[in-house]
Amino acid sequence: MEIWRSLELGKDLNYDVLPDGLPDTDELCIVVQGFQLNPDGTMKDELIERLNVALASAEKYKNAYVVCTGGGTAAENESATEAGEMTKWLEQHGIEKRRLIVEDNSLTTAQNAIFTYDLLTSLYPSVKKIAIVSSDYHIATGELLFKAEAIARATSPGSERLEVVSNAALKAPSGNLSTMFQAGAVIEIFGDVETAFKIYYDNYDIHDLPPLK
Repeated sequence: MEIWRSLELGKDLNYDVLPDGLPDTDELCIVVQGFQLNPDGTMKDELIERLNVALASAEKYKNAYVVCTGGGTAAENESATEAGEMTKWLEQHGIEKRRLIVEDNSLTTAQNAIFTYDLLTSLYPSVKKIAIVSSDYHIATGELLFKAEAIARATSPGSERLEVVSNAALKAPSGNLSTMFQAGAVIEIFGDVETAFKIYYDNYDIHDLPPLK
């Protein structure tokens, strides 16, 4: 399949804004995936364009929460995080602070899913459905990892399972994720972080990762 196609939904990617028909309640959470910051902590154009898609979607679904997910990836500014900068931008563009959720610890797409899942299931019990916002070449991987995290947690008694119901994306001028990268991300979701990071360092094709701690 093409990288941007969602098998479960059976629909092509929704460019620019989430589609009609999603619940306009706090049952829905829009998850905006980050992108590495510039060395000084400012956002790159691709991340700002993702935020434009998120903004249009949040304005369409005015009662949905919005998670910004992404950690500290600015080489020369340890205080800046992707999620922090994203949240500030959305608030400056009119999204109410009460709707914004910050997940600023993740450094990988798998961690986006794991840590966002932790936040939502522990602190936002009304949320049952997730819509992913990213770049077009990244959407299938983002959906896959959130669904894989749901499957992994379903084996734990009492664990809440969130449903990925839709997506929207920036139509990026370039970018791709290798098959090895996607394999590493799934391996990370299921707990083998050391192997996953070895794969990332050997095959990562978007930007360098901070050192594994």
